[in-house]
Amino acid sequence: MNVSYALGEAQTRALLHEACAATGLSADGARLLRLGSNAVYRLAAPVVARVARPDADPEATRRTVAVARWLESVGYPAVRAIDVDQPVMIDGHAVTFWEAVSADGSEYATIAEVAEVIAQLHKLTAPESLHLPRLEPFENADGRIAGSEWLGPDDRVYMTSELARLQGEYARLDFVLPPGVIHGDANIGNVLHDENGNPVVIDLDGFATGPREWDLIQTALYYDHYGWHTREEYETFARAYGYDIMQWPGYPMLADVREFIQVTWMIQKAGESEKTAAEARKRVDALRSGASRKDWLPFLAVYRTS
Repeated sequence: MNVSYALGEAQTRALLHEACAATGLSADGARLLRLGSNAVYRLAAPVVARVARPDADPEATRRTVAVARWLESVGYPAVRAIDVDQPVMIDGHAVTFWEAVSADGSEYATIAEVAEVIAQLHKLTAPESLHLPRLEPFENADGRIAGSEWLGPDDRVYMTSELARLQGEYARLDFVLPPGVIHGDANIGNVLHDENGNPVVIDLDGFATGPREWDLIQTALYYDHYGWHTREEYETFARAYGYDIMQWPGYPMLADVREFIQVTWMIQKAGESEKTAAEARKRVDALRSGASRKDWLPFLAVYRTS
């Protein structure tokens, strides 16, 4: 597995055309929205297509579609998979098709709405037929570090050692919220407004079962470490959800774990452009030196294509 594999527009656009032909859709005029873990395109029809990396597990992609269908069946406000047999497999890439949330998909929900939809999700019980995996926070971290051609030897030694330390610390955390269904990547970037101004949850790939704290940690991290949320926004989030994770004794460690995982994700993308390499360099240096994270860029600022 090549964990540093980079998605490119020319290749993914060709894959998109094949997948659309197989489903009766048209890729003519498709607009690239972003190149991240997936290549995401907006079709001329109100459909969003996601082209996965070739190392993505097709079974996991099928489960994501099944999660979307389950959430639709219970009326939960999440992105809907369109009614075609999917994923479509093209040259080892899983391609999926989703109803567009809105005309441009660029209006984020309010922080209170984000908290409310997370709280609503945490009240659901998934059917056993979904076979949701247990959360494995470090599942991809080792491969990202070991497989990176961008990391230097000293950085690799540091990241490997830090990974082992955090794994040990995470295993000792005493979670207080009841475990259950989690989104896995819950943050304001994954809740959009639809045409009627209602919040809709997107990016269902990380659905799992595990500690509910995992779905709260990013909003706290975005406020406390990065300064991407204001104090007022964070307090609104905690009040709307009904729990302030920053008051939990395990918060500092879980925040460090989530931050580290985000850095390994950036390492994986470092070879794709000068901008991603500079962001990865800044983050690794900050981990090693303890420097402020306030100059870290939000992911969409790094990956926005237009």
